[in-house]
Amino acid sequence: MAMDYRAVMSGRRRDPGAVLLRGLLWAASTLYGLAIRLRNRRYDTGRTPIHRAGVPVISVGNLTTGGTGKTPLVAYLATTLRSHGYRVSLISRGYGRGEAALNDEALELEQRLPDVPHVQDPDRVAAATVAVEELETQLILMDDGFQHRRLHRDLDIVVIDATCPYGYGHLLPRGMLREPLSSIARADVAVLSRSNYVSPAERQAIREAYQRKCKGENPQLLWVEAEHRPARLIDYRDRSEPLEQLSGKRVLAFCGIGNPEAFQRTLEDCGAEVVDLHALPDHARYDADTVGQLEQWGKSQQAGCDAAVDWMVCTQKDLVKIRAANIAGLPLRAVQIDLHVQPHEPLVQRLLEISSMGPRPV
Repeated sequence: MAMDYRAVMSGRRRDPGAVLLRGLLWAASTLYGLAIRLRNRRYDTGRTPIHRAGVPVISVGNLTTGGTGKTPLVAYLATTLRSHGYRVSLISRGYGRGEAALNDEALELEQRLPDVPHVQDPDRVAAATVAVEELETQLILMDDGFQHRRLHRDLDIVVIDATCPYGYGHLLPRGMLREPLSSIARADVAVLSRSNYVSPAERQAIREAYQRKCKGENPQLLWVEAEHRPARLIDYRDRSEPLEQLSGKRVLAFCGIGNPEAFQRTLEDCGAEVVDLHALPDHARYDADTVGQLEQWGKSQQAGCDAAVDWMVCTQKDLVKIRAANIAGLPLRAVQIDLHVQPHEPLVQRLLEISSMGPRPV
Protein backbone atom coordinates (compact mmCIF):
# COMPACT_ATOMS: atom_id res chain seq x y z
CA MET A 1 0.00 0.00 0.00
CA ALA A 2 2.75 2.43 0.97
CA MET A 3 4.67 1.61 -2.19
CA ASP A 4 1.55 2.22 -4.36
CA TYR A 5 1.06 5.65 -2.80
CA ARG A 6 4.68 6.55 -3.53
CA ALA A 7 4.20 5.39 -7.12
CA VAL A 8 1.30 7.83 -7.46
CA MET A 9 3.14 10.76 -5.87
CA SER A 10 6.33 10.18 -7.84
CA GLY A 11 4.50 9.94 -11.16
CA ARG A 12 5.65 6.37 -11.83
CA ARG A 13 2.01 5.38 -12.19
CA ARG A 14 0.54 7.06 -15.29
CA ASP A 15 -2.85 5.36 -15.56
CA PRO A 16 -5.94 7.61 -15.64
CA GLY A 17 -6.82 6.88 -12.02
CA ALA A 18 -3.37 7.93 -10.83
CA VAL A 19 -3.47 11.11 -12.93
CA LEU A 20 -6.87 12.06 -11.48
CA LEU A 21 -5.71 11.31 -7.95
CA ARG A 22 -2.62 13.48 -8.39
CA GLY A 23 -4.85 16.36 -9.46
CA LEU A 24 -7.03 16.02 -6.39
CA LEU A 25 -4.01 15.73 -4.12
CA TRP A 26 -2.44 18.83 -5.70
CA ALA A 27 -5.55 20.87 -4.86
CA ALA A 28 -5.40 19.67 -1.27
CA SER A 29 -1.68 20.44 -1.04
CA THR A 30 -2.36 24.04 -2.11
CA LEU A 31 -4.58 24.55 0.93
CA TYR A 32 -2.06 22.75 3.13
CA GLY A 33 0.73 25.02 1.90
CA LEU A 34 -1.28 28.13 2.71
CA ALA A 35 -1.85 26.88 6.26
CA ILE A 36 1.86 26.11 6.70
CA ARG A 37 2.94 29.56 5.48
CA LEU A 38 0.49 31.30 7.81
CA ARG A 39 1.62 29.21 10.77
CA ASN A 40 5.31 29.84 10.13
CA ARG A 41 4.67 33.56 9.71
CA ARG A 42 3.04 33.72 13.13
CA TYR A 43 6.18 32.26 14.71
CA ASP A 44 8.54 34.37 12.59
CA THR A 45 6.78 37.60 13.61
CA GLY A 46 6.43 36.66 17.28
CA ARG A 47 2.63 36.58 17.21
CA THR A 48 2.73 33.00 18.51
CA PRO A 49 4.97 32.70 21.61
CA ILE A 50 7.96 30.38 21.74
CA HIS A 51 8.79 28.76 25.09
CA ARG A 52 12.27 28.06 26.47
CA ALA A 53 13.11 24.89 28.35
CA GLY A 54 15.85 26.35 30.55
CA VAL A 55 18.46 23.98 29.12
CA PRO A 56 19.85 23.68 25.57
CA VAL A 57 17.51 21.97 23.11
CA ILE A 58 18.74 20.20 19.97
CA SER A 59 16.02 19.34 17.48
CA VAL A 60 16.29 16.56 14.90
CA GLY A 61 13.66 16.74 12.18
CA ASN A 62 13.03 16.69 8.47
CA LEU A 63 11.20 18.44 5.67
CA THR A 64 9.55 15.29 4.34
CA THR A 65 7.31 12.67 5.80
CA GLY A 66 8.30 9.02 5.69
CA GLY A 67 11.50 7.39 6.85
CA THR A 68 14.54 9.62 6.44
CA GLY A 69 16.80 7.83 8.91
CA LYS A 70 16.31 10.06 11.94
CA THR A 71 16.41 7.31 14.57
CA PRO A 72 20.05 6.24 13.95
CA LEU A 73 21.02 9.94 13.97
CA VAL A 74 19.26 10.56 17.30
CA ALA A 75 21.08 7.54 18.75
CA TYR A 76 24.39 8.87 17.38
CA LEU A 77 23.84 12.34 18.88
CA ALA A 78 22.76 10.99 22.27
CA THR A 79 25.73 8.62 22.44
CA THR A 80 28.14 11.43 21.51
CA LEU A 81 26.73 13.78 24.16
CA ARG A 82 26.68 11.07 26.84
CA SER A 83 30.33 10.30 26.08
CA HIS A 84 31.12 13.92 27.04
CA GLY A 85 29.33 13.58 30.37
CA TYR A 86 26.01 15.30 29.65
CA ARG A 87 22.73 14.07 31.11
CA VAL A 88 20.57 13.81 28.01
CA SER A 89 16.84 13.24 27.69
CA LEU A 90 14.85 12.58 24.55
CA ILE A 91 11.44 14.13 23.98
CA SER A 92 9.01 13.37 21.17
CA ARG A 93 5.35 13.52 20.28
CA GLY A 94 4.86 9.77 20.48
CA TYR A 95 3.06 9.40 17.17
CA GLY A 96 1.52 5.98 16.58
CA ARG A 97 1.88 4.63 20.11
CA GLY A 98 -1.88 4.14 20.67
CA GLU A 99 -2.48 2.81 24.16
CA ALA A 100 1.15 1.75 24.56
CA ALA A 101 3.55 3.62 26.81
CA LEU A 102 6.07 4.12 23.98
CA ASN A 103 5.85 4.07 20.20
CA ASP A 104 8.09 2.02 17.90
CA GLU A 105 10.83 4.64 17.55
CA ALA A 106 10.99 5.12 21.32
CA LEU A 107 11.18 1.36 21.88
CA GLU A 108 14.07 1.13 19.41
CA LEU A 109 15.86 4.05 21.06
CA GLU A 110 15.29 2.50 24.48
CA GLN A 111 17.00 -0.64 23.23
CA ARG A 112 19.88 1.36 21.77
CA LEU A 113 20.16 3.91 24.63
CA PRO A 114 19.19 2.24 27.91
CA ASP A 115 20.70 5.09 29.98
CA VAL A 116 18.85 7.91 28.16
CA PRO A 117 15.27 8.65 29.36
CA HIS A 118 12.57 9.34 26.79
CA VAL A 119 9.50 11.48 27.48
CA GLN A 120 6.66 11.24 24.97
CA ASP A 121 3.92 13.86 24.93
CA PRO A 122 2.13 15.65 22.06
CA ASP A 123 2.86 18.85 24.06
CA ARG A 124 6.63 19.06 23.63
CA VAL A 125 6.81 22.03 26.04
CA ALA A 126 5.25 19.87 28.75
CA ALA A 127 7.63 17.01 27.89
CA ALA A 128 10.61 19.37 28.19
CA THR A 129 9.37 20.55 31.59
CA VAL A 130 9.22 16.96 32.84
CA ALA A 131 12.72 16.28 31.50
CA VAL A 132 14.22 19.31 33.24
CA GLU A 133 12.31 19.34 36.53
CA GLU A 134 11.91 15.62 37.19
CA LEU A 135 14.85 14.03 35.37
CA GLU A 136 17.44 16.78 36.02
CA THR A 137 18.27 16.86 32.33
CA GLN A 138 21.17 19.02 31.19
CA LEU A 139 20.36 18.84 27.48
CA ILE A 140 17.25 17.87 25.51
CA LEU A 141 17.16 16.06 22.18
CA MET A 142 13.81 16.67 20.50
CA ASP A 143 12.96 13.99 17.97
CA ASP A 144 10.93 15.01 14.91
CA GLY A 145 10.91 18.63 16.05
CA PHE A 146 11.57 20.82 13.02
CA GLN A 147 7.89 21.70 12.56
CA HIS A 148 7.23 21.94 16.30
CA ARG A 149 8.23 25.56 16.73
CA ARG A 150 6.51 26.26 20.07
CA LEU A 151 9.57 24.96 21.94
CA HIS A 152 12.70 27.05 21.43
CA ARG A 153 15.65 25.10 20.11
CA ASP A 154 19.32 26.08 20.17
CA LEU A 155 20.30 23.83 17.27
CA ASP A 156 18.04 22.71 14.42
CA ILE A 157 19.22 19.61 12.56
CA VAL A 158 17.33 18.63 9.40
CA VAL A 159 17.71 15.14 7.93
CA ILE A 160 17.48 14.81 4.13
CA ASP A 161 17.07 11.33 2.65
CA ALA A 162 19.44 11.04 -0.32
CA THR A 163 17.14 8.46 -1.94
CA CYS A 164 14.18 10.89 -1.96
CA PRO A 165 15.67 14.32 -1.23
CA TYR A 166 12.88 16.55 -2.53
CA GLY A 167 9.73 14.75 -1.40
CA TYR A 168 8.65 14.38 -5.05
CA GLY A 169 8.61 18.17 -5.34
CA HIS A 170 5.22 18.77 -3.75
CA LEU A 171 3.72 19.46 -0.34
CA LEU A 172 1.49 16.93 1.40
CA PRO A 173 -0.65 15.19 0.33
CA ARG A 174 0.43 15.54 -3.33
CA GLY A 175 4.03 14.91 -2.36
CA MET A 176 5.92 14.13 0.84
CA LEU A 177 6.99 17.65 1.85
CA ARG A 178 5.79 18.85 5.25
CA GLU A 179 6.79 22.38 4.29
CA PRO A 180 8.58 24.01 1.33
CA LEU A 181 12.22 23.15 0.64
CA SER A 182 13.08 26.82 1.27
CA SER A 183 12.42 26.17 4.98
CA ILE A 184 15.91 24.68 5.08
CA ALA A 185 17.00 28.28 5.70
CA ARG A 186 15.79 27.86 9.33
CA ALA A 187 18.14 24.95 9.94
CA ASP A 188 21.61 25.06 11.49
CA VAL A 189 22.75 21.64 10.26
CA ALA A 190 21.68 19.57 7.25
CA VAL A 191 22.44 15.84 7.38
CA LEU A 192 22.23 13.97 4.09
CA SER A 193 21.24 10.49 5.22
CA ARG A 194 21.78 7.28 3.22
CA SER A 195 24.45 9.18 1.30
CA ASN A 196 26.14 5.89 0.41
CA TYR A 197 23.08 4.99 -1.69
CA VAL A 198 23.77 7.68 -4.31
CA SER A 199 26.81 8.77 -6.34
CA PRO A 200 29.14 11.65 -5.39
CA ALA A 201 27.70 13.67 -8.29
CA GLU A 202 24.17 13.15 -6.99
CA ARG A 203 25.21 14.15 -3.47
CA GLN A 204 26.75 17.35 -4.79
CA ALA A 205 23.64 18.11 -6.84
CA ILE A 206 21.42 17.70 -3.76
CA ARG A 207 23.64 20.01 -1.74
CA GLU A 208 23.64 22.69 -4.41
CA ALA A 209 19.85 22.45 -4.80
CA TYR A 210 19.33 23.07 -1.08
CA GLN A 211 21.86 25.88 -1.03
CA ARG A 212 19.88 27.57 -3.80
CA LYS A 213 16.72 27.16 -1.74
CA CYS A 214 18.40 29.07 1.12
CA LYS A 215 18.66 32.09 -1.24
CA GLY A 216 21.65 33.36 0.68
CA GLU A 217 19.69 33.56 3.96
CA ASN A 218 21.74 30.90 5.76
CA PRO A 219 25.42 30.94 4.73
CA GLN A 220 26.36 29.26 8.04
CA LEU A 221 24.37 26.08 7.32
CA LEU A 222 26.61 23.11 8.18
CA TRP A 223 26.28 20.32 5.61
CA VAL A 224 27.33 16.79 6.58
CA GLU A 225 26.79 13.40 4.97
CA ALA A 226 25.80 10.26 6.83
CA GLU A 227 26.10 6.68 5.66
CA HIS A 228 23.56 4.18 6.97
CA ARG A 229 25.44 0.95 7.46
CA PRO A 230 23.99 -2.33 8.73
CA ALA A 231 25.78 -3.14 11.97
CA ARG A 232 24.46 -6.47 13.23
CA LEU A 233 21.62 -8.97 13.20
CA ILE A 234 19.51 -9.21 16.34
CA ASP A 235 16.69 -11.42 17.59
CA TYR A 236 13.80 -10.33 19.80
CA ARG A 237 15.95 -10.76 22.92
CA ASP A 238 18.58 -8.38 21.45
CA ARG A 239 21.07 -11.20 21.00
CA SER A 240 23.57 -10.45 18.22
CA GLU A 241 24.61 -12.52 15.25
CA PRO A 242 27.24 -11.65 12.65
CA LEU A 243 25.86 -9.64 9.77
CA GLU A 244 27.73 -11.93 7.36
CA GLN A 245 25.16 -14.64 8.07
CA LEU A 246 22.74 -12.80 5.78
CA SER A 247 24.96 -13.38 2.76
CA GLY A 248 23.47 -15.99 0.47
CA LYS A 249 20.29 -16.36 2.52
CA ARG A 250 16.87 -16.44 0.90
CA VAL A 251 14.65 -14.23 3.03
CA LEU A 252 11.13 -12.90 3.31
CA ALA A 253 11.21 -9.28 4.45
CA PHE A 254 8.54 -7.08 5.98
CA CYS A 255 8.57 -3.59 7.45
CA GLY A 256 6.31 -0.82 8.70
CA ILE A 257 8.50 2.15 7.85
CA GLY A 258 8.26 5.19 5.61
CA ASN A 259 10.81 3.99 3.05
CA PRO A 260 10.48 0.23 2.48
CA GLU A 261 12.55 0.32 -0.69
CA ALA A 262 15.58 1.44 1.32
CA PHE A 263 15.19 -1.55 3.63
CA GLN A 264 15.10 -3.96 0.70
CA ARG A 265 18.24 -2.37 -0.72
CA THR A 266 19.99 -2.78 2.64
CA LEU A 267 19.23 -6.49 2.68
CA GLU A 268 20.41 -6.93 -0.89
CA ASP A 269 23.61 -5.01 -0.14
CA CYS A 270 24.23 -7.51 2.67
CA GLY A 271 24.08 -10.33 0.12
CA ALA A 272 20.58 -11.61 0.92
CA GLU A 273 18.13 -12.70 -1.76
CA VAL A 274 14.82 -10.99 -0.99
CA VAL A 275 12.16 -13.44 -2.16
CA ASP A 276 9.39 -10.92 -1.37
CA LEU A 277 8.94 -7.69 0.57
CA HIS A 278 5.71 -7.07 2.46
CA ALA A 279 5.38 -3.33 3.11
CA LEU A 280 3.07 -2.35 5.98
CA PRO A 281 1.97 1.22 6.77
CA ASP A 282 4.48 3.38 8.64
CA HIS A 283 4.20 2.87 12.43
CA ALA A 284 2.20 -0.32 11.85
CA ARG A 285 0.72 -1.86 15.00
CA TYR A 286 1.48 -5.54 15.29
CA ASP A 287 -1.82 -6.70 16.74
CA ALA A 288 -3.16 -10.24 16.39
CA ASP A 289 -4.70 -9.53 12.97
CA THR A 290 -1.48 -8.10 11.54
CA VAL A 291 0.64 -10.96 12.87
CA GLY A 292 -1.92 -13.42 11.48
CA GLN A 293 -1.65 -11.79 8.05
CA LEU A 294 2.15 -12.06 8.21
CA GLU A 295 1.82 -15.75 9.10
CA GLN A 296 -0.46 -16.39 6.09
CA TRP A 297 1.76 -14.34 3.77
CA GLY A 298 4.87 -16.19 4.95
CA LYS A 299 3.32 -19.63 4.50
CA SER A 300 1.92 -18.81 1.05
CA GLN A 301 5.29 -17.47 -0.11
CA GLN A 302 7.07 -20.59 1.08
CA ALA A 303 4.51 -22.83 -0.61
CA GLY A 304 5.06 -21.03 -3.92
CA CYS A 305 8.88 -21.17 -3.84
CA ASP A 306 10.92 -23.75 -5.67
CA ALA A 307 13.76 -23.40 -3.13
CA ALA A 308 13.60 -23.16 0.65
CA VAL A 309 13.38 -19.79 2.41
CA ASP A 310 15.87 -19.43 5.24
CA TRP A 311 14.71 -16.47 7.37
CA MET A 312 12.10 -13.83 7.98
CA VAL A 313 13.76 -10.39 8.32
CA CYS A 314 12.43 -7.00 9.47
CA THR A 315 13.77 -3.71 10.77
CA GLN A 316 14.71 -3.12 14.39
CA LYS A 317 11.80 -0.68 14.61
CA ASP A 318 9.43 -3.55 13.73
CA LEU A 319 11.10 -6.18 15.90
CA VAL A 320 10.79 -4.16 19.13
CA LYS A 321 7.01 -4.24 18.66
CA ILE A 322 6.44 -7.74 17.35
CA ARG A 323 8.89 -9.44 19.76
CA ALA A 324 8.60 -12.90 18.22
CA ALA A 325 11.19 -15.63 17.74
CA ASN A 326 9.75 -16.80 14.44
CA ILE A 327 6.94 -16.21 11.96
CA ALA A 328 5.41 -18.80 9.64
CA GLY A 329 7.95 -21.31 10.90
CA LEU A 330 10.91 -19.11 9.90
CA PRO A 331 13.45 -17.63 12.35
CA LEU A 332 12.88 -13.88 12.69
CA ARG A 333 15.81 -11.48 12.68
CA ALA A 334 16.22 -7.71 12.41
CA VAL A 335 19.00 -5.60 10.97
CA GLN A 336 20.30 -2.81 13.19
CA ILE A 337 21.48 0.25 11.27
CA ASP A 338 24.24 2.51 12.59
CA LEU A 339 25.24 5.95 11.37
CA HIS A 340 28.65 7.07 10.12
CA VAL A 341 28.90 10.85 9.74
CA GLN A 342 31.29 12.72 7.46
CA PRO A 343 32.72 15.14 8.35
CA HIS A 344 32.49 14.04 11.98
CA GLU A 345 34.44 16.78 13.75
CA PRO A 346 32.45 19.89 12.69
CA LEU A 347 29.18 18.33 13.84
CA VAL A 348 30.61 17.24 17.20
CA GLN A 349 32.10 20.71 17.67
CA ARG A 350 28.72 22.30 17.00
CA LEU A 351 27.07 19.92 19.49
CA LEU A 352 29.58 20.76 22.20
CA GLU A 353 29.22 24.49 21.59
CA ILE A 354 25.47 24.24 22.15
CA SER A 355 25.87 21.91 25.12
CA SER A 356 28.25 24.34 26.85
CA MET A 357 25.41 26.88 27.04
CA GLY A 358 23.72 24.76 29.72
CA PRO A 359 24.76 23.14 33.03
CA ARG A 360 28.27 21.71 33.16
CA PRO A 361 28.59 17.95 32.47
CA VAL A 362 28.99 15.56 35.39
